[in-house]
Amino acid sequence: MGASIFTILDDIAVLMDDVAITAKIATKKTAAILGDDLAVNAEKATGYVSSRELPVLWAISKGSFINKLIIVPLILILNIYAPFLIKILLVIGGIYLAYEGAEKIIDFLFHKNHKEVENTLTTEGETEEVLEKKKVNAAIKTDFILSLEIVIIALSSVLNENLTLQIMTVSIVALIATVGVYGFVALLVRMDDLGFQLINVSKNNKFLTILGKGLVNALPLIVKLLSIVGTIALILVSGGIFIHYIDIFHHLLPKVPIVFREIIFGLGVGIITVIIANLLNWIVKQIRNK
Repeated sequence: MGASIFTILDDIAVLMDDVAITAKIATKKTAAILGDDLAVNAEKATGYVSSRELPVLWAISKGSFINKLIIVPLILILNIYAPFLIKILLVIGGIYLAYEGAEKIIDFLFHKNHKEVENTLTTEGETEEVLEKKKVNAAIKTDFILSLEIVIIALSSVLNENLTLQIMTVSIVALIATVGVYGFVALLVRMDDLGFQLINVSKNNKFLTILGKGLVNALPLIVKLLSIVGTIALILVSGGIFIHYIDIFHHLLPKVPIVFREIIFGLGVGIITVIIANLLNWIVKQIRNK
């Protein structure tokens, strides 16, 4: 009896070691998307009055948790009964990520002023509560796509392992993608409040005053930097997906370094997708105006 208990405990210890190793590998593979998830949510959770920042972030994080509860079992079931769909979903998600990355770059380069006017027109007459709900819903939808990519990529790192290891690894990565990302964002969005508090209590302490002002001024810069890094990550991740899961891309430009290939393919597919999406929107508008 005693030997059996020790054997079970030993098996559990071995399993935990295996999970730690596979989770580490899976987290590294999903790091780029986690970075974009962080950037997106930092951007979505800022720009509110101080009292609404954490409630907004909490609403987004709850939506993200629900997304994971849907996606994790769905992907695991598909992997058992229809594994070919995993690759299709991964490529579709890659196209979406490429589209989102290319759209951000195009908007920054060509449509910055137009976008500001458009945002003003669409939000005119709407209450703060309605706008807040729209932003939260938009963040949750984006999180769903990113979560789908995170879970599939995490699963791809343990496809040759047993089902128990797959479930535990994917679940841990999903948990990190929710608790880790949103916990960091929560600290980030309160940075300016901490800065203001330091300024208020500093009195004649120059160090606290400088530190407080530094925190206040650093927040928008950090959010902007995360947005830039996140956009680059979108292009790189999508390009990597195309190279690894689409044979045509896998054999194109073999002598070009992998990073440049990821940028070329990710940005290329993204630009084409943006053009097609804008063309379809224009056609729909023309049909409606008739």
